[in-house]
Parts: sequence; C-alpha cells; structure tokens
Amino acid sequence: MSVTQAMTSIIQTELKRIEQEQQVRILYACESGSRAWGFPSQDSDYDVRFIYVHPPEWYLSIFNRRDVIEYPISEQLDINGWDLRKALNLFRKSNPPLMEWLHSPIQYAENGSLAERIRNVSPTHFSPRSCMYHYLHMAKGNFRGYLQGDTVKIKKYFYVLRPILACLWIDQKGTMPPVSFDELIEEMLPPGQLRSDIDQLLTRKKAGEELNLEQQIPSIQYFLTDMIDILEQQVVHMSTSEQLQDDLLDQLFREALQYAYPNEVSLL
Repeated sequence: MSVTQAMTSIIQTELKRIEQEQQVRILYACESGSRAWGFPSQDSDYDVRFIYVHPPEWYLSIFNRRDVIEYPISEQLDINGWDLRKALNLFRKSNPPLMEWLHSPIQYAENGSLAERIRNVSPTHFSPRSCMYHYLHMAKGNFRGYLQGDTVKIKKYFYVLRPILACLWIDQKGTMPPVSFDELIEEMLPPGQLRSDIDQLLTRKKAGEELNLEQQIPSIQYFLTDMIDILEQQVVHMSTSEQLQDDLLDQLFREALQYAYPNEVSLL
C-alpha cells in the first residue's frame, strides 16, 4: 500500500514545521514499520523517522542534551527523529532499525549526501551477531506476546515471521536483510505448504481483511517454534567482526554540519 501524494505532502509539511520549531535541519526522512515492510493494514498509522542536525554551537557544550525529537502528531501520524551524532553512534554499533530507515522504499526527504554515504559504507560496519540478536529478540517477544493459546491474533504472525526471516538472511548471506517482506519470503522460503499459508495470509492482510483472533495456523506455528530454538543456538556462533572507521564517521558528521549550516561552520 503506497503512500498517497496527499499524505506525503502532509508529512513533508509537518517535517518543515518541526525544523522551524526545533531549530534543526532534517537531512533524511522516511517511512518505517509495516508500510515500509510491505504489509500495512487499512488502519495502519504512518511511522515517519528522520535524522537531523542542530546548529554547530549546539554541540559545543559540556552537557549531554536530548538527542531525539518525538512528535505524536495524531493517531494516524507518528513522527520521531534522531540527532545525527546519535544516529552515527548507533550506526557504529550496526543498529538494524537505523539501517532499515536508510533503505526504506518510502522516503520523504533526502537532503545532501549523508544517507547515501552511510549506505555505501554500511557493509564494513555490519555485525552479524548484534543484528541477529536484535531480530531474534523481536521475534521471541512478539511470539510470546501474541501467538500463544488456541486462538491467536494471526496478523501478528508477520511481526514474528519478518524478524525470523531476517535472521535466516543474516545466517545464510552474512549481510543486512532487505526491508521488503516480499523479498525475504522469496529468498528464504521454498515453495510448499508453509510458503502457501504465508502467501494466503499476506493476501488477506493486503486486501484489508480484518485479521483478529483465529485458530493457529499449524505450518507457521511449527516453523516459528522450531526456528526460534535453532536460531538461539546459532546466534552465539555468529561473527562479530566489523571494520569500524571512526575517522570516516567523524568526517561524515562534519560534512553534514557543513552542508546544513555552511555559514555557521565557517565561523568556527
């Protein structure tokens, strides 16, 4: 379900308002969550995420300052952002949510070259183990929270399937998994009963059908149970090797400041 031009305009207007109210410059903004993953419901809200920078003097302080901006605009629109310094430190730790933002298929703003440059160096900062732990923790939490009992909230299957398939991608390919759920399914699951049941459920969800409490789907339930056990054993053996380039990250930070505030940076 794509974002309409009308909704895109509303979101971009809100982003400009945030820039004015917070006195920041937004370098990148995108859609995250179910819309970016490719399986929104009719009532799915818009989860907008962005990266921003303050004027240079904001960073010249001995005090730690708040490095997130949160704007729950309405029940339908949720906008949150991270300061660039926070984002780069999380990137250094191979943070999966940040990487998903940067590869989102739905982008509302990309000012300057920062996002593209981070994408280009992301393979050298990728940590298979830390990313695997992230997705496995997500899968286990959602599995325990929503998929126990004779009847379950079957739309929650997607919120366990996606991180499990992401773990399989990391295990098999050693790279950051794609944002698209369809691509994960296509690459990670062969044809068969499991694939057929997932495809059918996905078709129902994309069609806007209400997916509330229903009987468990045995093929999916068994797959998730088995994979959680298997992945818990495998993750401890995953590689932690990544080639950190701290000087490069400092350079990206300075260049972003120079781009966003050329006059202020020249005075420092």
